[in-house]
Amino acid sequence: MILQSLAERQRQPEWMDEPGIDAAAHAQALEGLRRINGISGAVGSLFAPIRSLARERPGRSLRVLDLACGGGDNTIALAERARREGLPVRVDGCDLSPQAVAIAARRAAERDLQATFFQADALKDPLPDGYDVILCSLFLHHLEDDAAVDLLRRMGRASRSLVLVNDLIRSPLGYGLAWVGCRLLSRSPIVHFDGPVSVQGAFQLPEVRALANRAGLEGASVRRSWPERYLLCWRRPAGPPPAR
Repeated sequence: MILQSLAERQRQPEWMDEPGIDAAAHAQALEGLRRINGISGAVGSLFAPIRSLARERPGRSLRVLDLACGGGDNTIALAERARREGLPVRVDGCDLSPQAVAIAARRAAERDLQATFFQADALKDPLPDGYDVILCSLFLHHLEDDAAVDLLRRMGRASRSLVLVNDLIRSPLGYGLAWVGCRLLSRSPIVHFDGPVSVQGAFQLPEVRALANRAGLEGASVRRSWPERYLLCWRRPAGPPPAR
């Protein structure tokens, strides 16, 4: 393992993002990410504010949209958590990759979850109306700063109540965990390459706060979560949503 300088972001193209990726290799990579997501604690971090919002509104159902959901790991886990706790929460997901959408839809059907998965480009397509919570996980680090600000701004305008972002922290510890963890939990060369590269392109906490402020998400909280991730949480102030 060669530890790269992490003082500044160093974005590189990730293999998972390459057009025309081999279907078998893509499926293997998504399976590796499923195992990584399973032990990351991301679902617990994301579900806590969703649970709080649901309990504030007894008798009302919540709709949640997971942007760039990949194989639906977090989407499905959030839906299962809500069902287990008896909360009226429906979680849908969208992704640019039709293969990822098909895999996520199949996995949700196998678990008898009422979740809808659809193909969409989170950076170019209008975000759909009607969702109380809009979230993304392990997506923001793929973006240039201006694109990240634009996405956060559009998430804030489209969401009725909450914006949630879970992602990596750029740090030596994060890089080491990614390098070791990706090799322990997956045989996919794509995952082995993309994991450490993702940390090099990730944000540090002050940078995330600055992005949120630029996006108009004043008052957003940004806190560290295990293992070397952060959760950005912004709640819409009382009043009508801004014009889109």
